Amino acid sequence: MNAAQPVQIHGQVAPGFEAVRAAFADNFVHRHELGGACCVYHRGQKVVDLWGGLRNAATGEPWEEDTMVLVYSTTKGLAAMTLALAHSRGWLDYDERIARYWPEFAQAGKERITVRQLLAHQAGLFAFAEQADMNVVADPDRLAAVLAQQRPVWEPGTRQAYHAISLGYYEGELLRRIDPQHRSLGQFFQDEIATPLGLDFYIRLPESIPDSRLATLSRPGLWALLRGFPLRLTLEVWNPRANIVRALAGSMLAHDAQRIYARNFEVPAGGGVGTARAIARAYSVFATGGRELNLQAPTLQALAAPAVPPTRGFYDECMKGEGVQFALGFMKHCPVWPFGSASAYGMPGTGGSLGFADPEQELGYGYVTSRVGTSVTGDAREVALRRAVYESLGG
Repeated sequence: MNAAQPVQIHGQVAPGFEAVRAAFADNFVHRHELGGACCVYHRGQKVVDLWGGLRNAATGEPWEEDTMVLVYSTTKGLAAMTLALAHSRGWLDYDERIARYWPEFAQAGKERITVRQLLAHQAGLFAFAEQADMNVVADPDRLAAVLAQQRPVWEPGTRQAYHAISLGYYEGELLRRIDPQHRSLGQFFQDEIATPLGLDFYIRLPESIPDSRLATLSRPGLWALLRGFPLRLTLEVWNPRANIVRALAGSMLAHDAQRIYARNFEVPAGGGVGTARAIARAYSVFATGGRELNLQAPTLQALAAPAVPPTRGFYDECMKGEGVQFALGFMKHCPVWPFGSASAYGMPGTGGSLGFADPEQELGYGYVTSRVGTSVTGDAREVALRRAVYESLGG
């Protein structure tokens, strides 16, 4: 796509947010966008809702208003919302030991790990001793036994290491233990968050969603990957025993050759499928007091609070970089990955997607794409959109 073949931009922006539409259109001309969507809620009102381009590069099918796409780790933020809801209902204490809720967890050196440490990627459980296959992941009881047997790689609370895939499975079993109905995380999200808010977002994609609503992902070539990733991380991914490679094992389970994405299957840390509109709407509720979900003030205050570092600081032993901060299942606004105001929290995903809440600005934001980008700390397409949003707000 180029200037000679302009892409038609669909949707609308509220007065004052025209710069976001311009940035969205500019992404197709100058930043190699293929297809995608951006949505913003401000003070509970939808002020940006844009989509355009292609949902499938091979067939030329257009991105439509209700097109959904896999957002990889942006899923983590939606998954963390389930535990925030459990916290608001008094089922969960972030500073309690996980073993209080899940007694079998207290083996192999995990008896003192707190919920907060796990959700901050400080538990040392970023990889499986032996990777669980799809049959194990699909069986909650078998998966729980595998999770309970894992031994932390180092003393919990001392180091940070990105729990790229494992985090969601631990969150799922914890939620299953504390939920009176013992639902999976995906089912709980659907029942208690997606349905009440009318969200087109699934952590457990049902058979009823037709393939025609799903965007396929266009992946970068080797040269783009080499140019986009930091050198040290690039070298790491070629080592099969590297922390990041082990942490990412199982990240492709959400894909399905016949149905685009796996159905009735959960990868809570990286398998969510949905729209930018759904992501922005969910974060908007969290950014504006949580009334629609009956979220309590102490929960929202905890989410907006600064991240607590492990004893050795925020250097990430998987990502091999300094400064990314996690708290309560979300990524926090931080110097190396700034988004929103100081109280903002959310989660990006491999390829460029991002969702976040900015309580200070009462803003919920979502961006999704069908072209997988290579930036580790902010895709240029998303950064341009987000900058235009905040310029529109006067900040």
